[in-house]
Parts: sequence; C-alpha cells; structure tokens
Amino acid sequence: MEDCIFCKIINQEIPSTKVYEDDLVYAFKDADPQAPVHFLVVPKVHIPSANDLKEEDQALLGHILLVISRLAKDLGIAEAGYRIVNNCGEDGGQTVGHLHYHILGGRSLQWPPG
Repeated sequence: MEDCIFCKIINQEIPSTKVYEDDLVYAFKDADPQAPVHFLVVPKVHIPSANDLKEEDQALLGHILLVISRLAKDLGIAEAGYRIVNNCGEDGGQTVGHLHYHILGGRSLQWPPG
C-alpha cells in the first residue's frame, strides 16, 4: 500500500534500524522505545490489522512468532521475559494500519499496561 509507513520502511523508502529481515517479515527498532529493548515485527505483505487475517495467513503468523522467539533469545530478553503486543483498531491503540507486533523487554513490565 503506497501510503503505509510500514510498507515504506520495508521498502527502505523511510530509514529504520533493522533488527531482522527475511522473505516474509521485517523487524526494526521502535522509534519511540518504551523499554530498553523495543522492536516491531511486521509482515512484508500488507495486512491492515488482525481483523483482516485469513485462513491462508496461518503459516505467516506462526513464522512471526518463531522470529519473535529467536530474536528475544538473540537480544538477551528471553530468559527474564518479554511482552508481545498487537494493537487492533482505534480503541485498541492501533495507530498504523499494517499488522505489527511490538516486542518489549529488558525491564520489568507492569500489568495492566494502561
């Protein structure tokens, strides 16, 4: 989608600090980190939100979780713990219309988040 900021980041039209990339996903550091480790994992295919997922996206979603697990280990937050956040819709706090997962760690995270 041509006006999507995450599509532009994936296509390197907007700079980012890449954490990981493969054929299916792109991971990059959050520009406004809320924890010592805060990165996003986004699918390269444009999916507006979790509400737009289809049966054929199951393998992609499994891949995303495996990438998150691998990156959490690589970045040293797996053992102590981390949070995976997906905001869906306006009331859920979604501000970019492209499916994405925030991964936060490196400090104790409180509940409820706010």
